[in-house]
Amino acid sequence: MTDGRPAQGQIPDKPALEGLEDKWDAAWSEQGTYLFDRVRAAEVGREGVYSVDTPPPTASGSLHIGHVFSFTHTDLKVRYERMRGKTVFYPMGWDDNGLPTERRVQNYYGVRCDPSLAYVPGFTPPFEGGDNKSSRAADQVPVSRRNFIELCERLTVEDEKHFEALFRQLGLSVDWTQTYRTISDDTIRTSQRAFLRNLERGEAYQDLAPTMWDIDFRTAIAQAELEEREQPAAFHRVAFHKTDGSGDVHIETTRPELLAACVALVAHPDDERYQPLFGTTVRTPLFDVEVPVLAHPLAQPDKGSGIAMICTFGDVTDIIWWRELNLPNRTILGLDGRIVPDAPDAITTDGGKAAYAELAGKTVFSAKKRVVELLQESGELIGDPKPFTHVVKFYEKGDRPMEIVSTRQWYIRNGARDEALREKLISLGASMSWHPDFMRVRFDNWTNGLTGDWLVSRQRFFGVPIPVWYALDENGERDYDRVIRPDDASLPVDPSTDVPAGYTADQRGVPGGFEGENDIFDTWATSSLTPQLAGGWERDPELWNLVAPFDLRPQGQDIIRTWLFSTLLRSALEDDRAPWTDAAISGFIVDPDRKKMSKSKGNVVTPADILSQHGSDAVRYWAASSRLGTDAAFDPQNPTQVKIGRRLAIKVLNAAKFVLSFPVPADAQVTHALDASMLTALDAVVRDATKALDAYDHARALEVTESFFWTFCDDYLELVKERAYNQADVGQPSAALALRIALSTLLRLFAPVLAFAAEESWSWFNDSSVHNAEWPEPLGIEGDPAVLSIVGEALIGVRRAKTEAKVSQKAEVSQVTIAAPAEAIAVLRLAEGDLKAVGRIAEIGYAEADALSVSEIELVPQEA
Repeated sequence: MTDGRPAQGQIPDKPALEGLEDKWDAAWSEQGTYLFDRVRAAEVGREGVYSVDTPPPTASGSLHIGHVFSFTHTDLKVRYERMRGKTVFYPMGWDDNGLPTERRVQNYYGVRCDPSLAYVPGFTPPFEGGDNKSSRAADQVPVSRRNFIELCERLTVEDEKHFEALFRQLGLSVDWTQTYRTISDDTIRTSQRAFLRNLERGEAYQDLAPTMWDIDFRTAIAQAELEEREQPAAFHRVAFHKTDGSGDVHIETTRPELLAACVALVAHPDDERYQPLFGTTVRTPLFDVEVPVLAHPLAQPDKGSGIAMICTFGDVTDIIWWRELNLPNRTILGLDGRIVPDAPDAITTDGGKAAYAELAGKTVFSAKKRVVELLQESGELIGDPKPFTHVVKFYEKGDRPMEIVSTRQWYIRNGARDEALREKLISLGASMSWHPDFMRVRFDNWTNGLTGDWLVSRQRFFGVPIPVWYALDENGERDYDRVIRPDDASLPVDPSTDVPAGYTADQRGVPGGFEGENDIFDTWATSSLTPQLAGGWERDPELWNLVAPFDLRPQGQDIIRTWLFSTLLRSALEDDRAPWTDAAISGFIVDPDRKKMSKSKGNVVTPADILSQHGSDAVRYWAASSRLGTDAAFDPQNPTQVKIGRRLAIKVLNAAKFVLSFPVPADAQVTHALDASMLTALDAVVRDATKALDAYDHARALEVTESFFWTFCDDYLELVKERAYNQADVGQPSAALALRIALSTLLRLFAPVLAFAAEESWSWFNDSSVHNAEWPEPLGIEGDPAVLSIVGEALIGVRRAKTEAKVSQKAEVSQVTIAAPAEAIAVLRLAEGDLKAVGRIAEIGYAEADALSVSEIELVPQEA
């Protein structure tokens, strides 16, 4: 500025939102606006840093409107803390590995992984683009593990480019030099090192146990990845035969296909109907296997016939009974979801073996159908099946119900069987601040409801290899008591190709040699280390000490049980502390019918078109209008809040241009009562918005700022514009200065939400970015807020009177009478000149009354 007026060439003739995203993203990148200042961070120390453990989106497919919603919430807080003077560490990660990526690669390229195949250099996949020609397994070309991983790498890199472009368009103030991938060498090294520490401390272990298994993905699934879905089923009443020949015992089951895996019958110990049977045995229908009748408190007397069969394994309760009653394991279901070829050893009769042969190789569905037919033929099915619906456990990304098979897997202790660890986790959760606070209850309920340790191994291909080998005995069998571990210096390793110290490559797979672990880690076992991955744990100690424990973990409510819990667990085991001080939990996006948006429901909205059509600030406004933990409805056909946000952003640009048209004398001071009143009211807004953002309540901060802004535009600007224009008016400097102060303050208050409009407007009279400007503080100007509100009310009355007289608002008024209480009249006299100017009023008369109203108005006669 020279004479108090900004260079007019910087202000466009018609300010518009179009093009601001590209313009300012390029400028922010060039100027390093959001870079983490490592030098300054070292100077100010950990207390002067604000660090965010950013959610790494799954890099498989496309972002949806829910990402825009929750990531904007984080960005609002980050921008605020940056303006408060904090050195912000705001990285971005990409979650590359895991089942979703593998499924996407299979469908996109038309391939499937077969580890037995040799690597083909320069392999060209049969498809590229995922046109659904390649979604059936039978149509997919088998490729080596290395070829498959290369395709995973290729596709995730392309997806990540699209994700970054959209996040830049949205205006996330991420430091794009601080990114990580969950499949990079650094990530693999960190993940393997953390696991080896768990193993060394006894927190990681391997066990042969019943495992929740997805037969489509062919992998074990952890408890946290399960969801329940309503499914049709039927009760089948089946006759078991008392061994002493005294009659039958009827049970009702939904899984007759597992009769060959039956190991016992069970009833409640207090059930008088079955107490005489406890300690006796019965023989199974079709297979004629003798099994005991036992008592257990989990049996439900009011369910079915009150006595149930225990199979290995039909559901989670079977696992509990099997373990606590010390029963044998007669698993008949293979990893492919089909009945295994060999009958359990307990089936010894010719009839039993013949019945089993009818089932071998069949799917669960086909086996159930055949067993029911056999039971009907033998007369052991009593009556017809009784249909009903019940909830069944699914892998959250799967299409068929989970099965339970016995496999050897790796686990990390999570407090399910360790009361001291569980209490520590609950205590660490209580030490954090939760926004909103009630979300902590979900964490507590999940932690207290755990039924088993965390299963971290997966039978997949694209992920972090579990870093162990096994010594082979003289028969070439794995010796699970002789696990070979790498040292830290050799990480990262891939045991399927790397050779452990002390062995040679030709000893792989031979008696007395070694064999590598082929399993990889569950993706959460890597994602649980996002603070360590982003913060340089064991890789960059100085950075780690500057950012950890992190200030903020922002995330969705649906992954409290997975991501939040597992990250807190790893931090508790490694550092004996919570990984962050605050957790901010966003709500869901729901469709107009209040149904959660999800790909399975087909109601997901992708954000690219919404951002392009309405502008990023409008979408940011919509997200900012919802409080944390609250679900938000979104109707892409009529996005009302988005449209309101766009109108607000445009108004900010136009108001800024208007305010900047008034020159501010160098010696200007605020002297007018109306100007002081406005700035005093603005001070209250600054205090309220600051308090709200400190408490992670961005919606409240936006609400108070937006409400004042419209009062500022509709009332104050209208009231003072004539005085601000008239440089001969003694009150002009006061008005011009008050307008400039208010504009500067409002742009900074709006900056976290309207990132582009605020930056554009700010650039018209400042050289640096508004996003690195200081957050406004109350000025402490002594004024009476009632002046603006009362004079504004009088202005509304004048406008209404002109409207009722059916004349233009520009019509001149010779005289108007305002009725009001005495104290209001005194206030009105303080700003009478501004009210006359805006209302084109020659004379104002006053009359005392209980309420303010414009009682009389005389218009200047209009010439014909």
